[in-house]
Amino acid sequence: MQIDEKARVAVIGTGTIGASWTALFLAAGHEVAASDPAEGAEDRLRAQVAANWGDLETLGVALGSLDNALMSLTFHDDPAAAAEGAMVVQENAPERIEVKRKLLAQLETALSPDALILSSTSGLKPTDMQRDMAHPERLVVGHPFNPPHLIPLVEIVGGARTSEQAIAAAMRFYEGVGKQPIRLNREITGHVANRLQAALWREAVYLAREGVASVADIDRAMTGALGIRWALMGPHLTFHLGGGPGGMESFVRNLGPAVESWWADLGDATLDDETRRVLVDGMAETEGRDVEALARARNAALLRILALDRSV
Repeated sequence: MQIDEKARVAVIGTGTIGASWTALFLAAGHEVAASDPAEGAEDRLRAQVAANWGDLETLGVALGSLDNALMSLTFHDDPAAAAEGAMVVQENAPERIEVKRKLLAQLETALSPDALILSSTSGLKPTDMQRDMAHPERLVVGHPFNPPHLIPLVEIVGGARTSEQAIAAAMRFYEGVGKQPIRLNREITGHVANRLQAALWREAVYLAREGVASVADIDRAMTGALGIRWALMGPHLTFHLGGGPGGMESFVRNLGPAVESWWADLGDATLDDETRRVLVDGMAETEGRDVEALARARNAALLRILALDRSV
């Protein structure tokens, strides 16, 4: 599969994730055909692309003006119409397997057999999504982290019938729009980053529910320590350095038993009514700004972090 630099890209589903993808693809010089069934979706999409454009200019990845980019954006009520002539589809439908399967069947009526279908699914397995496809070999999970136009990571996952050519094409496509794709060697629910995130949040929820610390202070434990290190390196490299001159071998020998004792003592959290109330009340005490204001502040902070040289 060969995807041209200016290939037509269809973005199906233009909520938070789809709108962010749309801005990025337009900034990279692609023509984008979008589709979403929600009332007023086109106006919201164009407004969100405009809102994200300054971020992309700051990153230096916007190849032209916003006006020209918006001229390269078309909107279609029918997802098959958006997919017609596209070499790449970025699908962002709701996380329900039957919805995904029905949508894939619609898209395939309009796509050439060598067009690539990428799914933003955050947890579904591509093998399950491929079940009824005429060309299952071209379906690849391309899972971003929110917001996709800023966060570099994209998780690439193939299903049982995905071709190596499709996986390689997906890697090249995302690299071409400035992302940092990683390949998963096998399917697993939630992929990699969401599983890591879920494991840490489970313990954070447990600590809040048990009253060990406030919701705000638990978040500060992340932003004031772990998050700073993890912006530079992952947990394995972190503990490799924690072992001193002996590296990981020294760490697992000297500190491994302590870590195992922490693992054994980790809590088991569920989002029952009481726990939900602890979290909701904790956030109300922590942040007075609305979600949109917080998202703008987050994006501005992400840009400052991305501007740093974080190579180690």
